[in-house]
This record gives sequence, structure tokens and C-alpha cells, in this order.
Amino acid sequence: MNRPLDAGTPAQFRADRLVDVLVPTRNRPTELAVTLAGLAAQEGVPGFGVVVSDQSDGDPGYLHPAAATMVRALRHRGHPVLLTRRLPRRGLAEHRSFLLDASVARYVLFLDDDVWLEPGTLRRLVTAIGELGCGFVGNGVHGLSYLDDVRPDTHRHYREWTGRPVPERVRPGTPEWDRAQIHSAANLLHVTASLALTDGDWRAYQVSWVGGCVLYDRAKLVDAGGFDFWRRVPARHQGEDVAAQLAVLARHGGAGVLPSGAYHLESPTTVTERDVEAWEVVLASLGPDA
Repeated sequence: MNRPLDAGTPAQFRADRLVDVLVPTRNRPTELAVTLAGLAAQEGVPGFGVVVSDQSDGDPGYLHPAAATMVRALRHRGHPVLLTRRLPRRGLAEHRSFLLDASVARYVLFLDDDVWLEPGTLRRLVTAIGELGCGFVGNGVHGLSYLDDVRPDTHRHYREWTGRPVPERVRPGTPEWDRAQIHSAANLLHVTASLALTDGDWRAYQVSWVGGCVLYDRAKLVDAGGFDFWRRVPARHQGEDVAAQLAVLARHGGAGVLPSGAYHLESPTTVTERDVEAWEVVLASLGPDA
């Protein structure tokens, strides 16, 4: 039987690190264990921190024996881990805002609780954002059940950055908005295969937004407003990551990175109340010319 798990304290956790990984979770103990296992296998970024914030209806997922073991494995490998609960629930954006406030690291990786990272992924993302100097880089997630579902019509949306990413105003109804189609199914795996990259190579490409695995320059995310817009949106929303990334894109630019080492577990969503798109509310508040 597992012994009691030390949750840690915010004061002990907040430190001047290179990277903190921020994981919001709810009612997914098994998936959380897989996500943490992926983090525990990362190398090349020593001492990164991890915050897990749980909004489960019952016991927090990190108390599941498998998840608790991965928390201990991370700590054993030199990674500080803070375990928190954020209740009552006030919506996805508020939860992400809470997580962001827990960190003072240079970079923060928002990682969904149903994404497994293959070894080397975090190092590649950190290398990319350091070289590109933009507001965020992301790995679109692969759905491996779609591996044999090749969609060449979506591949036309893949456009590489030839230099450092520049700020962009991306809005619905534009060709730039349609870039998101490249992140469906297993499209990125098929595009990556066509590039014939050698070990250690990576490419930056143009995006509208990236879901599931996004590494931000924390100061640039905060400069663009972070997730403070949570006060302006109903609790029953989705698309909060889109809203934040559109703001960062406009000020600091952003990019997707290939190859992606992020794999979606394809579990049922725990966000069933999706009455409002947060990005629609935020864009409407900015006016038509913003």
C-alpha cells in the first residue's frame, strides 16, 4: 500500500527554474499517471518542476497508486512536484490562470492530462523556443488510431517558418485560421514522414493555435494577458487556450514544432459543459479592428 503522499507547498515550489510543467486534471487518474510517466522519462532539461492541479469530483487523481508512484519517480529524479486542488471549479481559463500563478519559471509547459510525451520532447521544445525567441512553441497531439487515415488535403496547411516567427493577427475566416486543420487525427505524423528528418532535426511551422502541449515564454504570456480573461467568460466554456494563444501570437509570434512527441490518449473528455467558446468572447470584446 502506498504511504501518504506529500503535496508540497507553493512557497517551496516557486523558484527561478528554466521550465515548469503545468498539468490541469479532473476525473482522470489513469490518464494522469500516463502523462506523469511521460514527464518522468524526459531527459536533457534537468530540474524542471511540475504542478498538478486537480478538480476531480472525488479524490484527486494524483492519489491513485500509479499516479502517486510517478510523482515519487519525478521527485526521485530531481524534479520538484507541487500537488494542488482548485475547487470550486470556475472554468478552464480560471484553472489555467491559477496554474500560471503557481510558477515563476522562465518557460511554462501547459500539458493536458491525457497526453503522453515521448522521451526528448521537452528538450526539443525548450531548444526551439530558445532559438526562435517567440511567445510559444507547441506540439500538436497525434491520435494513433488515425495512423492509417491519411488526409493529404490537410497537408497544404503546413508552412515552415524560414526565419524567426513574427507577430501575426489570426482571425476566423482567414487562411491563417485554417492552419488548425493540420493538427487533426494523425496528420502531423504523415507530414513529418514526408520531411525525412534526421535525428536531432526539427522544423518550426506556422500555426493558428496548438492544443494539448504548449510551451510558453512565461513573461510573454503574462504580457499578452495570460488567462486573466477568465473573469469575462462564463464558467461553462472551452477554447481558453485558443484565446490566450491568439493574444500571444499578435504580440510575440508563435510556432508549431515537428517532429511532435505528443500523443493523445484519446480518452473521453471530462469537459462536457461547453456552452461558450472563450476565444469568441475575447475577440468580441476587442472590437472588429483589434
